[in-house]
Amino acid sequence: MATSFGALCTDFYVNQKLALKMDLPAERETVLHFFDRVRKSSPSMNRFRRYDGEFALESSRRDPQYRWMALRRTSLRTGHVNPDSMEQAYRFHREILELAPHFLTISPLDVDYLELLYGFDLECDGNHDQVIYEALYENTPMAEALKAPGVKMLDVQPIFGLSLSDRGDIQAYFEVKTRPKSRRGSSKPYRGEPISLFVTVRKYGPIDDLVDLQTAFDKLSEHVETLATERLVPHLLTPIARHITSGSA
Repeated sequence: MATSFGALCTDFYVNQKLALKMDLPAERETVLHFFDRVRKSSPSMNRFRRYDGEFALESSRRDPQYRWMALRRTSLRTGHVNPDSMEQAYRFHREILELAPHFLTISPLDVDYLELLYGFDLECDGNHDQVIYEALYENTPMAEALKAPGVKMLDVQPIFGLSLSDRGDIQAYFEVKTRPKSRRGSSKPYRGEPISLFVTVRKYGPIDDLVDLQTAFDKLSEHVETLATERLVPHLLTPIARHITSGSA
């Protein structure tokens, strides 16, 4: 894993979502033709799967680095896990933006928003929510509202949204995701699952031309990389990772 972000976590991934207003075609010939074209560019993506409401094309998840694409009723999502470089991940997403309109008959009027996400997974065997609470909230005014003898944290999953433009058409979200627990608060059934941190930037339409998707992608990649470098890593990921490795978790 050659990216500097990948060195900070167990798994690092770059995901993209193109959200649409109209239903995408779901005919057998259309879907398979599109997926075959993607496979020609990415031969390792040779696993076709059908889920409830979703068609997916994936490479082997046993490999340290893998790619996936998922076609839902009104969205097309792609992901590159543990890329060797940021440009490698970006190249994959850009290619999908170039191919999809032709194969799936997407028009500029159809575009709702384009979204780019950086995800960071951190291994943690302890109580995820307690870790997040102690790393980010302990000794803050928020902690005073939660203190009580003998209590333990059941749900600490902060999410914050920001507007990055005066028009409000570019938005960013920071999210920390813990894994579920039993009804009584036990995390043992999910031990081995990671804590995930996300920074997401979204650009809402409309767009005038499909080539604008590439321009929008470039702007999103600049925003999300800056937010990850200057905000998520030092102020969210580092305190949580430090708390995990200190032995407190």
